[in-house]
Amino acid sequence: MFSKISLDGGIALVTGAASGIGKETAFAFAEAGVTGVVFADANEQGAQDAAEKSILCAKNPNYRPIALKVDIASEDSVQAMVNTTVKEFGRIDYSVNSAGIGNISPALAPNIDVDVFCKTMEINIKGTMLCVRAVTKVMSSQEPVTYTSSRHGERSIGRGSIVNLASINSFIAPPGMAPYVASKHAVMGITKSAAMDCMKHHIRVNAVCPAFTDTNMMQASFQRVPGLETIVNTATPLRRPAVTEEVADYIIFLCSPSASYINGTGLVIDSGITLTAHL
Repeated sequence: MFSKISLDGGIALVTGAASGIGKETAFAFAEAGVTGVVFADANEQGAQDAAEKSILCAKNPNYRPIALKVDIASEDSVQAMVNTTVKEFGRIDYSVNSAGIGNISPALAPNIDVDVFCKTMEINIKGTMLCVRAVTKVMSSQEPVTYTSSRHGERSIGRGSIVNLASINSFIAPPGMAPYVASKHAVMGITKSAAMDCMKHHIRVNAVCPAFTDTNMMQASFQRVPGLETIVNTATPLRRPAVTEEVADYIIFLCSPSASYINGTGLVIDSGITLTAHL
C-alpha cells in the first residue's frame, strides 16, 4: 500500500473549504498531520460542518479546526480572516486559495455579458490577489521552518507555501468561456509574480491546474448544459473527471518538504487531455 505525504504539524488556511476541492484539501491537511486548519468560505455553516467532520480524519493529536466566513472579493473580509487565523494559531504555514466561481455564461465573444465578466474578475482575480497579499505579509515576518532528511540532513523549507487554484483553462481556451479563461490565466500570472516577489522571504507560491473535476459545481454544469457529461467522459483520456482527492493530493505535495525546490509553477492535473486532441 502506498502512503501519502505527511506534514509534521503546521497551520493551514483554506478558502472555499465548505465544498469541492477546497473541502477535500482541508481534509487532506488534517489527514497529513497538521496542527490546525482554518475552513474559510462564504458558506459559514458549510465551513463549520466540514471543520467538525475533519476531526474524524485528523492524524495530529493536537489538531484543532476552526471555521470562518469570508468574502474573498472584500479586502476587509480577507484581512479579518487572516488576522483571526494568526490570533488563533500564531502563524500560517500553508495557504490554499480554492474559492472562486466557474463559467457562469456560455456566451461567445461577440455576446459576452459585461456584468458576468466583471463578476468573474472580481472573485477569481481580485479574490486571489487579496488572499495572496494578506497571507504573504504574514508569512514574510514569521520564522522559517526546517526539515531534516535521513540522507541529506537539515534544510530550510522556508516561511510558508501558497497554492492557488488555477485550471487547465489557464493554458487552453474552449469556446464560450472567455471570462473564466481570462480569470484563470490571470491566476497563473498572480502565482508567478508572487513567487518572484516572495523569493527573498523564502515563501513558495505555486498553482494547481486541474481539468474536469467531479464537484457540485461540475454536476450543476452537467444539469445546465445538455451533453456536457458525455463530452467530458469522451474527451478525457481516462474517460472520467478527476475526483477531488486527485487534486487535493497534489496540493498537499506542493506544500510539503518534497516540493521544497518547486516555485512559481502551475501543476497540470488532467490525465493528459491537454497533450493533444482526444477523439
